[in-house]
Amino acid sequence: MLARRMIVDAQAHLWKAESDDWKWVPGRKPQLPEPFTIEMLLAMMDEAGVDRVVIVPPSWPGDRNDYAIEAATRYPGRFAIMGRIPLGDPKSAALLPKWKEQPGMKGIRLTFMREQAALLEQADWIFPAAEKAGLPIMFFAPGNMKKFQPIAERHPGLTLIVDHMSLTAEIAAAGGIAGAIDDFVLLAKFPNVSVKVSSAPNFSYEPYPFRDMRDHLKRVFDAFGPKRCYWGTDLTNSMPKATYRQRVTHFTEHLDFLSEEDKDWVMGKAILARLNWV
Repeated sequence: MLARRMIVDAQAHLWKAESDDWKWVPGRKPQLPEPFTIEMLLAMMDEAGVDRVVIVPPSWPGDRNDYAIEAATRYPGRFAIMGRIPLGDPKSAALLPKWKEQPGMKGIRLTFMREQAALLEQADWIFPAAEKAGLPIMFFAPGNMKKFQPIAERHPGLTLIVDHMSLTAEIAAAGGIAGAIDDFVLLAKFPNVSVKVSSAPNFSYEPYPFRDMRDHLKRVFDAFGPKRCYWGTDLTNSMPKATYRQRVTHFTEHLDFLSEEDKDWVMGKAILARLNWV
């Protein structure tokens, strides 16, 4: 009897209701009007057959990881974390040597888009510091992929993971998916760079199974290979577009260029190996 495939979602957000001690950053709004809690995600995971999830704490509560740590503490076999860090404060470098001592913490997630893109130059201390500490970095930097070529080259021991194929819904709406992929597949030559082929429904203009994304996904797989590509949902960013189970079967049943072994890697084995999540 064949062992069941391990399925790991490489990105989901969790958040509580806003309160006096859990305020949103002014001007930022959550992806859904209601909280998306640990219990809600667990129930959806069980229904969809998802074994584990990498929690990426959302931006609207600010640079805090406490709710994600609560999830990983309560359910250590189900959740790991790529945590947020106050990137604009150079004193944050002192946190890195003991970063993984936090429950479930596997690395750091950074955002370099819109007004945060300036941090690429202002806070470039993070890359050598993370490399020295052995901390993987997931990063979302649409429109800034070319700036990561020298970073990947200078820091070959730094694990860099591109989020969401460097795409946004705005890029998709402008017909810019192919051009954005042009920029970031250039990073495939660096073995320390890999990619989350995540949030695909959010960039599609067709219903499930999102056939207009097929060729884009194949191009990414052809560049990086199955051991450097990670399925993920970012499901709260496109909740009405598909059920959690459909997001699984989009990859396992509708991408004809993936072999069964490819699916084993892309759907779970690859991200577990890259983050050393045993």
